[in-house]
Amino acid sequence: MAEAFIIDAVRTPVSRRGGPLSTIHPADLGAHAIRALIERAGVDPGLVDDVVFGNVDSVGPQSFDVARTCWLAAGFPAHVPGVTIDRQCGSAQQAVHFAAQAVMSGTMDMVVAGGVQNMSMVPLMSAADSGKALGFEDPFSTSEGWTSRFGKGEVSQFRGAEMMATHWDISRDEMERFAVESHTRALRANAERLFEPEIAPLGGLTADNGPREPDWDKIRSLPTLLPDGRITAACASQISDGSAALLIAGERAVKHLGLTPRARVHHMTVMGDDPLMMLSAPIPATRRALERTGLTPDDIDTVEINEAFAPVVLAWLKETGFDPAKVNPNGGAIALGHPLGATGARLMTTMLNQLERTGGRYGLQTMCEGGGQANVTIIERL
Repeated sequence: MAEAFIIDAVRTPVSRRGGPLSTIHPADLGAHAIRALIERAGVDPGLVDDVVFGNVDSVGPQSFDVARTCWLAAGFPAHVPGVTIDRQCGSAQQAVHFAAQAVMSGTMDMVVAGGVQNMSMVPLMSAADSGKALGFEDPFSTSEGWTSRFGKGEVSQFRGAEMMATHWDISRDEMERFAVESHTRALRANAERLFEPEIAPLGGLTADNGPREPDWDKIRSLPTLLPDGRITAACASQISDGSAALLIAGERAVKHLGLTPRARVHHMTVMGDDPLMMLSAPIPATRRALERTGLTPDDIDTVEINEAFAPVVLAWLKETGFDPAKVNPNGGAIALGHPLGATGARLMTTMLNQLERTGGRYGLQTMCEGGGQANVTIIERL
C-alpha cells in the first residue's frame, strides 16, 4: 500500500479566551501556522495540491471556507484550493486523515492539513443555540428520525460527560485530581520549554498561556456544570484560540522533491458510538485500531487523547489498560486549551515532537467528537 508521510508540523501557541490571539482574524490565525509550516518544510507552496482545514461553528469570520481564506491570507498562490471540514472536535485530525488518504490514493502529492479556531471571536454554540439563532427549534427534537430512535431531551457534551462519569463511576475527586495533574504536567513542560520547537510565536505569545498553578480551595468550591452533577469547569477543557498545520506528502513527492519525512501515518480509524453519551467513542475506536494493526498498549510509546472532559480520559484508561504515564505526558486540553477546529492538528504536532524527543516509535492519538464519534491515528516516527 502507498504511504503517507508527515513532512513537518507547526502550531501557534494556544491562547485563553480573551487573550493575545483573541483579536486575530481566523484567516490570519490559520495563515500564520500555514506560513510557518511552508517555511520550515522548505517547499514551493505552488506545489501543494490542496489545503484541508478543520473548523467548528463556521460562521462570521470563520465562514466562507476558512481553509481557503487562510491559504490566501498567507499570501500563497491562488491556484491552490482549500476545503473546510467539520467533524466537531476531531475536525483537524480528520483533516490529517483526508490528506493522508489523498496522497495514499495517488491523486495528490502534497496536502496541507490542519485547523483553526478563534473561540473568543466566534463563541461556542450548541446545536440548540445554533438552531435558535436561525429561528429554528432544537434541531434534534424536531427531527422525526432522531426522536423515533433517541427520544426528546438535551443533547449536549455536558450531559454526555456526566453520563460517562456515572457509567464508569468516576468521582468528582478523581476527576479533579486528574485535572490538577494535567496542569502540573503542562506547567512542567512549559518550564522545560518542551513545546518551543513546535510553536510559531504570534501576538507576543511564545507559549501556551492556559496552564495554571492549581488552587485546591478554588477547585473544590466550583459549582457543577449540571444540577446534581459531578463535573465542574475545572474538569473541562478550556475555551481557547489557536491554529496548527501539517504537511502530508506521498512517496512520489518525497522522492522527487528530496523531502525528509519525520513520521509516517501507520493507521487511521473512525468510529461512532452512543450519540447521547457522545464522548465515549474513543474506547471502541482505540480497540479497533489496535486489533487492525496487531499492536498492544505496550507497543505505543506516547498517547494524545483530547481532554474534552476528565471522564473521557479516565474511562478510556479504565477500558484500554494504557499506562497513564504515557497518556498526555505534557498535559492536555484541561490545561493547554481546546480551540475546537484546531486541536486535532495541535495534538498531532505535540505527539510527533514527543516521539522525537523521547526516541519512541509509535504514537496514538484519539479524540471524542460531537455526535458520538472518534478518530484514531497511529503514527510511526522515522
